[in-house]
Amino acid sequence: MMRDDVRLHAALIGQQGSRARLNTPALVIDLDALEHNIAAMAAFAAARGIGLRPHAKTHKSHQIARMQIEAGAIGICCAKLGEAEAITELGGVDSILITSPVVTAQAIARLVALHPALRELRVVVDHALNVAALETAAAGLSRPLGVLIDIDPGIRRTGVTSAAAALELAAEIQASPHLRLDGVQFYCGVQQHIAGYEERRAGIVERTRYLSDIIEQLMAAGAAPRIITGGGTGTHHIDAQLGLFTDLQVGSYVFMDRQYLDCDLTGSGISSYRTSLFVDAHIVSANTPGMATIDAGFKALSTDAGAPSIVSGAPENSVYHFMGDEHGAVVSRGAEFVPGASVTLGAPHCDPTVNLYDSYHVVRGDTLIDIWPVTARGRSR
Repeated sequence: MMRDDVRLHAALIGQQGSRARLNTPALVIDLDALEHNIAAMAAFAAARGIGLRPHAKTHKSHQIARMQIEAGAIGICCAKLGEAEAITELGGVDSILITSPVVTAQAIARLVALHPALRELRVVVDHALNVAALETAAAGLSRPLGVLIDIDPGIRRTGVTSAAAALELAAEIQASPHLRLDGVQFYCGVQQHIAGYEERRAGIVERTRYLSDIIEQLMAAGAAPRIITGGGTGTHHIDAQLGLFTDLQVGSYVFMDRQYLDCDLTGSGISSYRTSLFVDAHIVSANTPGMATIDAGFKALSTDAGAPSIVSGAPENSVYHFMGDEHGAVVSRGAEFVPGASVTLGAPHCDPTVNLYDSYHVVRGDTLIDIWPVTARGRSR
């Protein structure tokens, strides 16, 4: 079945100025900015001798995953098994880490079925019962399943909560002949969005000391981690300086949503990354002076990180307010708005915004050049 975005917009591809003729709301990628971001992060990692394992939960796109790998990434991460399945089906990606425990019998069966399709498939664990279930299911595999110990940085979401628990789990994995202990995962989610660089750095330095102690104990017990993976867009500069991670799980750098634009990533106030993801909308009503109603509301943007930024189509002092499922308000005292005019928004939080759409509308300048599927849209199981 043809995607609706293709039906509506395929004829616009290659036509100069065609971005303005998109039916909206539309999820738009500025390809120049996307390519810049992918190249910049690849160069950053290469210069510091650290691997890139970008998180595909951000973009859910086979095309973007391939671009990241072609630029030098050693593989990708997926938060959910369904994301990994969707991206693997299209080929060209052969190393995936599942960053959340896979624990139910039906999900473990899918994990084992996916394993032969990839050169490397790894999963994280934080409980001995999960290790036992994976060992039983992996008994029929031709090669071991790679396993990483998930270490809780203090947010109580997933992960072992002490060095002693990490040691016990390492022993369980090493005693499992069909599993291979590959290393540890440590993702400091709380610190990613601390706006100030020095405060963020202090938090990461303290958490890295905690991780270092666990690693030292694992090494002393004969369970030295070959992979130490974690970090993110907000802390990648600091993580690379501290030199403990073997690879970085950066994700949002490809798009740079408002949450990360609000952060000083390097301590200089200058970012190496550009905004590449937008939601294009149109004014559908201008019935009140100083206000326009646009066709992008709750169904067009994630709401967990507040309102989107207004990139173009309204005065600089304009403010966006959600007005319901289909609508948003752009308010600017004294402004005169015209029905049918375009307004471009910046996503407040890219990951859940992307999951609202079937397609990316890929542009260079004001011209639509391609339509990419959001490959793993809705693959949350």
